[in-house]
Amino acid sequence: MSQAETSSKSDPPEAGNQTGGEPVMTEVRRLDKESAIAVIGHPLHAMMVHFPIAFVVATLGADLFFWWSGDPFWERAGLWTAGFAFLTGAAAAGVGTLELVLVPGIRARVTSWSHAVAAMTLLAVAGTNWGVRLSEAAAVLPLGLALSAVATVLTAFAGYQGGKLIFDHGVGIVLSPND
Repeated sequence: MSQAETSSKSDPPEAGNQTGGEPVMTEVRRLDKESAIAVIGHPLHAMMVHFPIAFVVATLGADLFFWWSGDPFWERAGLWTAGFAFLTGAAAAGVGTLELVLVPGIRARVTSWSHAVAAMTLLAVAGTNWGVRLSEAAAVLPLGLALSAVATVLTAFAGYQGGKLIFDHGVGIVLSPND
């Protein structure tokens, strides 16, 4: 199989450009999009994002259980999961930002910037959610619950954009010569 055939199968034309013949898009496809921060070929950012995603959803769950039951256990669980959502999110965001800055093929894609803006907004909401809980535990209802719901929606959007980068644009994927 020739290089052109391999390239066209692994990197489909951008939306709105079904022919893939425009010079600008051809140049964008040619840019390196392999991860700059990887462990044995596995992108670190992709490995890290699962933790803040799980903690954001767990915070919403804890808030809903607290609202439903009034049990202070769920209030405390929400405090811990909100904190871990923010801290692990900050770590994943740091690695993701380095990838965005260091890899030209990532930086050249609009989806990368949509993902980055959504993730940074999410990080701000997660930090606010944790801060509200640290300063005033009684603020879990309704403010903490509302922030958890917004964080979950932002997580879904940022995750969708990140998925598009991997599955539609092939960002961070390392193919061996045998593939």
